Amino acid sequence: MPGHYGIEKVDSQAVDGKMRADTIYHQVSDVQLTNQLGKLVSLNKDLEGKMLVIGFFFTTCPSVCPRLTTNMRVLQTGFKKDTKKEASLDTVVQFISITVNPERDSFQVLRAYADRFGANHDHWWFLTGDKKAIYNYARNELHMTVGPGDGGADDFIHTEKFVLLDKDRYIRGYYDGLNDTEVRKCADDIVLLTLERKHGK
Repeated sequence: MPGHYGIEKVDSQAVDGKMRADTIYHQVSDVQLTNQLGKLVSLNKDLEGKMLVIGFFFTTCPSVCPRLTTNMRVLQTGFKKDTKKEASLDTVVQFISITVNPERDSFQVLRAYADRFGANHDHWWFLTGDKKAIYNYARNELHMTVGPGDGGADDFIHTEKFVLLDKDRYIRGYYDGLNDTEVRKCADDIVLLTLERKHGK
């Protein structure tokens, strides 16, 4: 089963006369951004009960971002609805691509970019919004190793990592979005987490 990332603290308590450590992991807070359809959305409230695969990009990036987006599309294709199966995995995971250049990437620009890559607008959101909110989310909520910054005019994040959040918004994996093997591992981990969810019922 995929592990947890982002230890916040370790609490120790006595149980039956023995000290036991309980690790508290970081739970990712909500962020509100605008998707490619022009709708203001909440990643935690609107996608409650779903896993998230999150990546960062910008539409004018010439080389890395198209490859990242292509690999996100591979994941989308792997989890699309299969009408031949009674149970479908398309409802358990949402794919998220967040622009790091929101000043240029309006939702209309993102819509055209999403269409170019064959995005299913229900299951793959391209998001824009306040730059400080986006950069805070990347650094302080997703713990992306992108160096310090304040989300100001001179701040710029560029990472090739995909982040997997479980339905309770704990970080369960980081993957190199340019590496086919790691993208496949991300897909495998999503399936494993669906089994964890069933066992937790």
